[in-house]
Amino acid sequence: MDSNLSGKKILLGISGSIAAYKSALLTRLFIKAGAEVQVIMTPSAVDFISPLTLSTLSQRAVYSNVHSTEGWNNHVELGLWADVMIVAPATANTLAKMASGICDNMLLAAYLSARCPVFFAPAMDLDMWEHFTTRNNLEKLIAGGNHLIPVGHGELASGLVGAGRMAEPAEIVQLISDFSSRTQDLKNKTVIVTAGPTYEAIDPVRFIGNRSSGKMGIALAEELAGRGAKVQLILGPSNLKTAHPSIQTIAVKSAQEMFVAATDLFKQADVAILAAAVADYRPAKVSDKKIKKKAGDMSLLLERTQDIAATLGASKSRKQITVGFALETNDEKTNAKGKLHKKNFDFIVLNSLRDKGAGFRHDTNKITILHSDGNMLEYPLKSKTAVATDIVNELVKLFKKER
Repeated sequence: MDSNLSGKKILLGISGSIAAYKSALLTRLFIKAGAEVQVIMTPSAVDFISPLTLSTLSQRAVYSNVHSTEGWNNHVELGLWADVMIVAPATANTLAKMASGICDNMLLAAYLSARCPVFFAPAMDLDMWEHFTTRNNLEKLIAGGNHLIPVGHGELASGLVGAGRMAEPAEIVQLISDFSSRTQDLKNKTVIVTAGPTYEAIDPVRFIGNRSSGKMGIALAEELAGRGAKVQLILGPSNLKTAHPSIQTIAVKSAQEMFVAATDLFKQADVAILAAAVADYRPAKVSDKKIKKKAGDMSLLLERTQDIAATLGASKSRKQITVGFALETNDEKTNAKGKLHKKNFDFIVLNSLRDKGAGFRHDTNKITILHSDGNMLEYPLKSKTAVATDIVNELVKLFKKER
């Protein structure tokens, strides 16, 4: 029995998706972990899985309407009862209604009444998942303090292969368990996190950049803040936003702007986690007007940017900790070890573009953590939220060693 979930009251919302079959196993795993589970279904969800099945597994009546033969089902009471609410699967339709405050079924009424943390596990086809309206709805929900359980990558009901699969039940249970076990073990610690890409201007309309989305850095900022740290997030150009109200975000564009912010804030910080994909080079000369196309080739002279990681590593005190990232395409561990020692990191997080589902723009990542003392930890592919927990756990171990 998972002691982190023992006695927890879980409100499980199920919307109309073929992935609803996973909710039966999800319910069973929560019950096995010692939690109490109350299931609410949208009217369309009952076409995909029987309420009787879920009632048998949860040992509670399943609600799908505000009114039933037994009278009025109090959605407000359920919203107050729960320690955590999870919508799994969350269809594009249900996500849109949650983001817009539309309340036309009991699941949505309970969501609007919930005072507990709310998680949602999307499930939909690839094109629906990538549609701009879905992306907008996800951003609104996250900005409102809800927690996204990242989708998986694989074969979908349509036969397409890609992102959109609901996360597996065991992964969801582990994520909720980790969330429930959170302590304030980083209280009174100040952590700066760099995230996202940098854009190095060529002229007023063009730049040199990379494909980083900032997802990993933002996941780290959220995890750190959830565990009591004062987080200062230095974020390069990104459409993503943080949900935790205590995170201070400093928006930057260029490597130089990120360097200035990081070196300034690090003076009063306990930790720097350098997750940003910072440009190593920038144009030596930036045109103040748009460069016009001419006959023949064009040469662009580049100069080195200032190395944020090396600068912080060289200046840190014995009490300060720096954590680096290495995104590699070949000789991964050798390159990461070299970077670890060269930049004086306490540990470095390695991920490889050769690993499917890892690296830029994915909601998942597969990492190896290499410590300066030679200790190495390898992890399987996980959501970036779960990866952030693993990384912060290693950070906490370093603080405990100091004591």
